[in-house]
Amino acid sequence: MARSAGVLLHPTSLPSGVLDYQAWVFLDWMQKSGLSIWQMLPLTPPHDDLSPYQGLSAFAMNPRLLPSGWQKQVDIKAFAQYLLNPPHWLEDYALFVVLKATFNGQGWFDWPEAYRQRDPQTLADFANTHKAALEKVKKQQFYLQHIWHQLKTDANAKGIQLFGDMPIFIAYDSADVWANPDQFKLDEHRQPTVVTGVPPDYFSETGQRWGNPHYNWQVMAQDDFRWWRLRVEAALAQFDLLRIDHFRGLEASWEIPAEEPTAMNGQWVAVPGEALLTKLQQEFDPLPLVAEDLGIITPEVVALKNQFNLPGMSVLQFGFSGLPDNPHALNELVENSVVYTGTHDNDTSVGWFNSLNGDTQAWVLSQIRTDAGEMPWPLIASGFDSIGERVIVPMQDFMALGSEHRMNTPGTTENNWRWQFDWDDLPQGIEQRIKSLVAASQRLTPEKGEV
Repeated sequence: MARSAGVLLHPTSLPSGVLDYQAWVFLDWMQKSGLSIWQMLPLTPPHDDLSPYQGLSAFAMNPRLLPSGWQKQVDIKAFAQYLLNPPHWLEDYALFVVLKATFNGQGWFDWPEAYRQRDPQTLADFANTHKAALEKVKKQQFYLQHIWHQLKTDANAKGIQLFGDMPIFIAYDSADVWANPDQFKLDEHRQPTVVTGVPPDYFSETGQRWGNPHYNWQVMAQDDFRWWRLRVEAALAQFDLLRIDHFRGLEASWEIPAEEPTAMNGQWVAVPGEALLTKLQQEFDPLPLVAEDLGIITPEVVALKNQFNLPGMSVLQFGFSGLPDNPHALNELVENSVVYTGTHDNDTSVGWFNSLNGDTQAWVLSQIRTDAGEMPWPLIASGFDSIGERVIVPMQDFMALGSEHRMNTPGTTENNWRWQFDWDDLPQGIEQRIKSLVAASQRLTPEKGEV
């Protein structure tokens, strides 16, 4: 595995916030900077809070990414061909979106029973009377896939890999749960019997109750995890590399009785992750997955990750506790990993450093390369110098931005997922500064045509 360096930037954070020419300008900027991995958050359509981790679909793309005037760009013949052999999920997703709009944005579980229970005649009649609306939703997905295919082709031609992100769980109010209720632990009224979360820990005395329905793994195993295989296949058509969020949930997951208001009274329930990953490896070998293994990880989770030789994650901001065996400390990093200065859930590295007291700041600076300039450059340079095969830096850190530019503050619902950068705000000469660090740390991927 060649050493490489990349940037974390969700497409909604581009100056235009959509998949227009700015995405290609960004590829050019990456190439000038010597960066060969573009990591982003899930591309699926979010709910109104804009969180990419609670999608309306596990398969569809976010229509907010469509550039203005997109409808005039659609090749009608190509769209007709697409409809002759559409993706397996398209019809259910289109119905879900149009029904949701019809019922004023209500969750599917609050729709009239015939729609909630997917009565075939009722759905057929609805489709008949809403042909134009359904076609528009399908056209959006067709054109998004078309743009994305072009972007991936052009990125790969420049030696740039696209690195995606897959939430392990699915939102209850999603086309997937509505269309495939048997794949989830629901009762006869299609209400979740148990929901997802994590138990109480140092950070939260009541734990975290996420509220997603749990997978019915017993049912999923009966058809060799077909739903999961289709999901990963669709994602790997879009990306060269894929992060599995909350990877520990493939070894065991915390099941909370649905009526419980907090995560305190749950239990760990084993998951057939080994069987699933074995099946995926048979279809996609080598398995281009990265395990998000942050937090409290058990030996069983480590064993599962290692069994399939999956790289894990290390976050440098977590590496200065001074405690022995801290997997995020620079001297504890491992080769088969993706090293980050911070992630979408962290403060920016400047914001993080400024929040530390003077003694802790001095301790941090004693551990990293101070010849690289002001923060966050010592942290970036130290990451690049590390043993980790891949290093990813959020765009905010390359721009040396403060806390007001962070992407998400976990535990809050206001003003997240909205950050966008502006080309005018990039420091002068930043491309050369990044490229020289990338080259010095032997992470420069030979450009096409070079030996």
